[in-house]
Amino acid sequence: MDVRGTVAEGFEPVRDAFVRNFEVLGDRGAAVAVYRDGRKVVDLWGGTRDADGTEPWTEDTAQIVRSATKGVAAAVPLLLHQRGLLDLDAPVGAYWPEFKAGGKEKILVRDVLAHRAGIPALDRGLTAAEAADGVSGPRAVAAQRPFWEPGTGHGYHAQTYSWLLSELVLRATGRTLGSVLAQDIAEPLGLDFWIGLPQTEAEAGRVGRVAPVEPPESAGMLRTRPRRNVSEAYADPTSLTRRTFAAIDPLPDENAPAYRAAELPASNGIGTARALARFYGAAIGEVEDGTRIFTPATTALAAREHSSGPDRVLVVNTRFGAGYMLHGPASPLLSPASFGHPGRGGSLAFADPESGIGFGYVTNALAKSVTADPRAQALVRALRSAL
Repeated sequence: MDVRGTVAEGFEPVRDAFVRNFEVLGDRGAAVAVYRDGRKVVDLWGGTRDADGTEPWTEDTAQIVRSATKGVAAAVPLLLHQRGLLDLDAPVGAYWPEFKAGGKEKILVRDVLAHRAGIPALDRGLTAAEAADGVSGPRAVAAQRPFWEPGTGHGYHAQTYSWLLSELVLRATGRTLGSVLAQDIAEPLGLDFWIGLPQTEAEAGRVGRVAPVEPPESAGMLRTRPRRNVSEAYADPTSLTRRTFAAIDPLPDENAPAYRAAELPASNGIGTARALARFYGAAIGEVEDGTRIFTPATTALAAREHSSGPDRVLVVNTRFGAGYMLHGPASPLLSPASFGHPGRGGSLAFADPESGIGFGYVTNALAKSVTADPRAQALVRALRSAL
């Protein structure tokens, strides 16, 4: 495997694990980057830009990262909170009056960020066009009755998180979440990351195609069977698990230009591993040029546990902070202090305040993993061994 890029002295185990992902674990095209204490120490890429193609992945190739988008998107409401423009303890209905319908008047902004709002699914799934139009999704979640009493438990809002977060930001600021991200975070930090990909050749031409893949025979650990109750939840079309992931039905073509151009903060962020690592580095401190996103208080808020225990959607124990998945058995990160977000199928990005790490991994080979892909976990283990 022709892996390119750079690795600082001491971080060679990450390169070794990255190469092994291609040789043993079935990666087609991927990149990994690591920042430590604001300085880039790993920046690697390899394989093909398209999961089903032959053109090589280059230094500036970007990919869709699915739910790893959620961690980047969560920075927008937290930044607004930091600026005094959004109160996390205010009812969502204070900003979005229509949201109060169906017994949701007590749901707080904080509940939305911590997956405690009780509306992970919809009574009727939206088409891909409706999901992307910026109107149908917010209207549907505003009308939806909760599936449990809000605030009394948590369940992963896999798709509805898009419309909850985007409409909340729009009502609070008059700006879309994607535009706040682009102008207030990505541009100052020099990040190649978009929620709502600009349809210009300069950006659209850099994005590779993703595709589902089956693990090779050599990747036996990828074939580990999930627990029976988890399998049953995903197999049962009436379960809250299946209904949650069917909030967009049928599933959209993630390679379609219209889907990439939409603003779906739960699922369609597009960027580089380098951008993700730099983003998380700037979430916990200053990066090379002195830029940072959060104050120390906001960083602590992001990492503070808001939800933990049985997840009503994922049917395993999960932990969430204010918009971020926290380290735990369902999504092992670097240490108990880590916060970030995996993307279904493989991608992973997180920060670890204890070690000063910002980490990003993106892949175009979408496996069946939900929160703990073996390729990403191999890289995390290698990184841990290097620290």
